[in-house]
Amino acid sequence: MHPLDAVITLKPIAEDEFLAHTQSDYANMIGPFGGATCAALLQAVIQHPKKIGVPVAFTLNFAAPLADGPFTICTRAARTNRSTQHWVIEARQASGVVALATAVFAERRLTWSDTEAQTPQNLTSPSSLARMPTENRPAWVQRYDMRFIEGAFPDAFDGQEQAHSQSRLWVRDHPPRPLDYPALMAISDSFFPRIFVRRRKPSPIGTVSITTYFHADEAAMAAQSDHYVIGTARANTFHQGFFDQSGELWSHQGQLLATTHQTVYFKD
Repeated sequence: MHPLDAVITLKPIAEDEFLAHTQSDYANMIGPFGGATCAALLQAVIQHPKKIGVPVAFTLNFAAPLADGPFTICTRAARTNRSTQHWVIEARQASGVVALATAVFAERRLTWSDTEAQTPQNLTSPSSLARMPTENRPAWVQRYDMRFIEGAFPDAFDGQEQAHSQSRLWVRDHPPRPLDYPALMAISDSFFPRIFVRRRKPSPIGTVSITTYFHADEAAMAAQSDHYVIGTARANTFHQGFFDQSGELWSHQGQLLATTHQTVYFKD
């Protein structure tokens, strides 16, 4: 079983409840990698018998630290319309609710389409770039093959502040795994906190909220298969203990697969 599939293997325990378990392969400095938690909660809706359509949007608020071990995912279809469905999802442990999410699923239809976001240009091929070293880094980092074009995680925190926090890279699951919605959700949280890239100094941080919008249909997922996706990320502002960061994930053929935004707490 691929490590990510272990994360999203959920046991139904009631009509709207599933039992999940954190996985050491996706451990972070404290608790599990947030992208893995998001993937598990998204999967709870994907495998729910009342689910319609495919994911369009997913937001998760981290209410409290998720402890290593089992946790319960509770789902509720708040409203189902002709083509959209709105879900409320909670992750619970003995301490109560540790994560609260909402999701929008929809039956996609053929319409006029256009993408105004600019496809990343002048990209070095992933085969000509070295994989980012993963030794002495949290376990979840080892689950991704990241090849940076610019804005890599610093090898050492030298305190040399940079002009911007932008990163561009090729990234995919390690070992390679065909892309699906849970994998795309997890990858959308794989961008390192922008403050580390910008300030190149250690700082306590924690994601407060993450939202990912899915633009890829199942055909685009199949075409992507296990190829690298192109990731771009940047911050918009750092202010009074919080910063936000925005990211884009593109297919290897230049199709926009997802956009993501999150708010992160930091301590100076």
